[in-house]
Order: sequence, then structure tokens, then C-alpha cells
Amino acid sequence: MPVINRIADFHDDMTAWRRDIHAHPETAFEENRTADLVAERLESFGIEVHRGLAETGVVGRLKAGASPRTIGLRADLDALNLFEKNEFDHRSRHDGKMHACGHDGHTAMLLGAARYLAETRNFDGTVHFIFQPAEEGGGGGKVMIDEGLFEQFPCTAVYGMHNWPGMPRGRIGVRTGAMMASADMFKIRIRGKGGHAAMPHHAVDPVVVGAQMVNALQTIASRTNDPLDSVVVSVTQFHAGTADNVIPDEAVLSGTCRALSPEGRDMIERRMRETVEGIAASHGIAADLDYRRNYPVLVNTAEETQKAARAAAKVVGEANVAIDDPPVMGSEDFAFMLQVKPGSYVWIGNGVGEEGGCMVHNPHYDFSDEILPVGASYWAALVEQELARD
Repeated sequence: MPVINRIADFHDDMTAWRRDIHAHPETAFEENRTADLVAERLESFGIEVHRGLAETGVVGRLKAGASPRTIGLRADLDALNLFEKNEFDHRSRHDGKMHACGHDGHTAMLLGAARYLAETRNFDGTVHFIFQPAEEGGGGGKVMIDEGLFEQFPCTAVYGMHNWPGMPRGRIGVRTGAMMASADMFKIRIRGKGGHAAMPHHAVDPVVVGAQMVNALQTIASRTNDPLDSVVVSVTQFHAGTADNVIPDEAVLSGTCRALSPEGRDMIERRMRETVEGIAASHGIAADLDYRRNYPVLVNTAEETQKAARAAAKVVGEANVAIDDPPVMGSEDFAFMLQVKPGSYVWIGNGVGEEGGCMVHNPHYDFSDEILPVGASYWAALVEQELARD
């Protein structure tokens, strides 16, 4: 089947919801207005609403028939701290905050699916519509889990979806295994001995030590790691000194690390510690590494990815389902949900070039309203497939 006709009928409503959310962006754990909108819409559809997980999370429960089978569908609510540069009418009304990753569209698509499923109830089991706060760095998914998400709302499997600029509209990408990378942050504090820049022999220069560390850390990816198991180590900040003629006491490096396997992630942290300690020791200097593990690798389970692909094909056709789409080195906290439940995360094409091709996290980005019925139809098809009536 193509886009579901009934969902196409309320395309304008989904567009209005999406643009309203876009115009009123809210960041991590502050999505109060957005959560109110979601809860009000769900209640108007006749769906049981629960609030309070991870502060601003919303979960809708919809049951049909007598089957004990359950499924979880997840969308993210939050925006980014970014100044929007678009000029359309629904641009952000809050300077410095912007829906630059399409979470407004993700929310609208899941609301559209909820409306259709509540109207038709053409399934046998329970659907949990999970609207999660704080995906952008706040780890809202993990907070919901820690606060009892899956104990209160059991899910046999859980599914997620994200728009992808550069992928044509009407196309959905799936992949078994690692779909997105882990995301860790690090800070290296190098404590040297300051002095006059004209007499460096009386000092221990942390800038020189830091420069050596920057270069050496690049060999973790290029010389230590298997090139077929992608990792990234990026030093993104280097702070030291306040005057041209003074060798500072301290230098601070910071950045991010990404990996597509737990083994690669472990290797990065181990080699980074060895590199920092070794270079510091060779200069007789002290250095501390603060390595913070944030989001894990997002790993799709095989059976659920096959199910996602079948549901996607019902909406966009087999020819428009990209099987084993390449993984990306960005990260997603839906990975936490996939650590405790089987499931699958898919891409939905946002468009190419000027029509939806602007990459996420860009001040000119906007979610493509044209794909709202496609995403909502995918969700509905997945539920009707996995919770099919006998």
C-alpha cells in the first residue's frame, strides 16, 4: 500500500502541528509547551496519556483487542541551542533555540500515526507512543528507562525513526547492526610550569606538550584501529595562555570520540590514556584525562530490522527501501533503548538539494512537511503488521 488515504486526509493538520512546534522550540527537559501539545492531541484522539517520566516525557497507551503483544514507537521532542536563519513564517520565535534536527517532524509523524490508529484500531495488542525529551545531549532516553519506562509500559520491541537530508523523499533506509556511533567527550588538562617566553628553559611548556598530544591522538584512528571498524578522535578545542610573551602554566584540550563498536570504544579510551600519560611522563609534566562516556553505539537487531523493512516496503515500495544503508558517525540516545529492548531505527528521506537537502544542525535546516504522511503511514503499517489481527 502507498501512503494511507486517511493519513493523507489530515496532512494539513500534521503540518500545522509540526510548524507550531517548530515555531516554539524547547531544549532538553524544558519541553513543557511541546509536551502539553502532545498530551492534548493524544487525549483528543481518545488515547490514555501518562506524563512525568524524565520530567517532560509523554507516553500514550492505545489498546485494541485482547492480545498481550506490545510495541513501542518513539519520537524525540527537543530542539537545539542554535540561532535560526530561516525567514519563513514558522521560524523560531525564541532566539538561540531552533528545531534544527527535525524533532518537530518526528513528533508530528508519531501524532499522525496515533490519530489514525486510534480511529481505526485495526490491530490486536497495545501500542505505546513514546515522546522522549532531551535527545540532544541530555540522554533523555536513558532517564526514561531509569525511571521505569519499560516496567510501566512493557514493549516486546521498540522502534525509532529520523529524517535524513540528502536521501530522496519517499525513501526509507534500514540497517542491521551498528547504525550510529557512540559519542564520548574528553578533556585533557596539562599542568606545566609557566615562565618567560624568551627563557623557555626555565619553564615546562604545556603548549608544546599539548601539540604533541594532538598529533599523537590522531594515530589512534589511523594506526591503532582496524580501518574496517570506523572510529573518530577529534580534538576540537585547545586553550592556553593569555599573553604573547608568557609560557602558561596550563593547557586544556577537549573534543569528542566516536566508534561503531563497543570494542572500538574501549580501545579509544585505553589508547588515549596511554598516550596522554606517556607524553606527559616524557616531559616530566602532569596531565589528567577526564573521559566521559555519553551515548552508546546504536545497534539494530536483525529480526526487528527485517520487520521494519517489510513495513516500509508497504508504504514506499521495495525499490525505495535502502537495505544495509551505511552507518553514520553521529549518535542518538535511542541507542539506550536498544540496549534493553530489541528494535530498529530507520532513516526517512527528507529530500535532496534545495528541497529538504540542508543537513541537520544547520541554521537553515527545515523538516520537509511533504514526508509527514510517509512517516505516519510507516508507523501505522508497522503496528498493523506486528500486531495483526488473527
